Amino acid sequence: MSKVPCKILIVDDEEDILVAGRLLLKQHFATVLTTSDPYHIPGMLQEHGFDVVLLDMNYSTGATSSKEGFHWLRQIKNLSPATTVILMTAYGDIELAVRALKEGASDFVLKPWQNEKLIAILKTACQNKIGENRNSSTEAAVKQNATFHYDEFIGVSPAMQRVYQTIDKVAGTDANVLILGENGTGKEVAARALHRKSKRADKAFEKVDLGAVSETLFESELFGHAKGAFTDAKEDRAGRFEAATGGSLFLDEIGNLSLALQAKLLTALQSRQVIRLGTNKPRPIDIRLICATNMPLYNMVREGTFRQDLLYRINTVEIHLPPLRERREDIELLARHFLQVYSQKYDRPGLKLSESTLRRLKDYHWPGNIRELDHAMERAIILSDGSELHPDDFYLAPNEPSQGNQQQQAQPSINADEHTLESLEKMMVQKALVKHAGNITHAAKELGITRTALYRRIEKHGL
Repeated sequence: MSKVPCKILIVDDEEDILVAGRLLLKQHFATVLTTSDPYHIPGMLQEHGFDVVLLDMNYSTGATSSKEGFHWLRQIKNLSPATTVILMTAYGDIELAVRALKEGASDFVLKPWQNEKLIAILKTACQNKIGENRNSSTEAAVKQNATFHYDEFIGVSPAMQRVYQTIDKVAGTDANVLILGENGTGKEVAARALHRKSKRADKAFEKVDLGAVSETLFESELFGHAKGAFTDAKEDRAGRFEAATGGSLFLDEIGNLSLALQAKLLTALQSRQVIRLGTNKPRPIDIRLICATNMPLYNMVREGTFRQDLLYRINTVEIHLPPLRERREDIELLARHFLQVYSQKYDRPGLKLSESTLRRLKDYHWPGNIRELDHAMERAIILSDGSELHPDDFYLAPNEPSQGNQQQQAQPSINADEHTLESLEKMMVQKALVKHAGNITHAAKELGITRTALYRRIEKHGL
């Protein structure tokens, strides 16, 4: 196994940590040195020119304030600004770690660390350091922000730490997983993380948006069809189940299926085989099933609109993704991530977020969750003037729901005499999206248009 050409220094007052870190990392990186005395840092930096320093936050006996960690973080950045600093911290130090990220650290590692996660973080830091993936500026921006990532997630909140732990535990199994969460919380990101960490990572990951599959095309799309099975079936075609064999099948918006389609899906899952339309030949399937929905499946079971036996089949393990309002400590990290990505994409170097803007973003309820924050940041960067983003650069829905009354929040009235047809259409689309927390299917249904037509209007009005 070739080693990453990277020089790493581990600084910790616990000898066991130093020994464990050195034994683990020297298998993967060209140079790994250690010291238990932070006062050795300046001399070692000068002598070896380290690419990455893995820095503990406390050194004095009984110290828990992390003042020493901040002191040495500043020293390292002053002595060698190009050196990447990754902090080691206990779970209870999350707020301090977030502060350290603002002061120049690139990432933090929870102690006791998980070997694979530590290696992945250090490899990312080293790859950024030696300039890999410079060909794409957008990709580079994302890579540089990988310091906040668990795979493609960004967040250090306790709520997200629980999500990461669940993914780690279940990813290596073939257990069926049901991902629950509001629209825009990252359910597809979680599904892809499960696949990448699974034994099937080198096989296909097939996604099917069940909310966009009509009743008439369901069997053809999922199970495939033979030539001549229906008017437009001009050749044999494998369905998504067959395409995903050996890998993972991600069924998004599973709560939108009718009872009739639920029965057909359940039959395929129970028998582990599919029959293409126009044939009688069963075809075996070998998939890892991941489903997702923002709908209340347990309530739907009680109401008779979702089959209980199908729910039991798909939810061997459940992962609940928290809404952004329940992980407010992550909002600044996410905002800064999107700021870096889009300021580079739209050639706005040096763009900053004002303190008043950060307060506004943290106070906002984010009914559309991360997706809404992503779009809000992109719009603000495109339309803003000057070198700093201010609160009035952001369009945030005026009818923010309170925490205990998200769904029943009253919508503002619209006086048609005061608006053009264009502005009325925009306001109606905004109202529907806010009312349904960004759920495209439900908003389109209320507006009486198709999902595709709603997407066109969202793009048209820059929403």
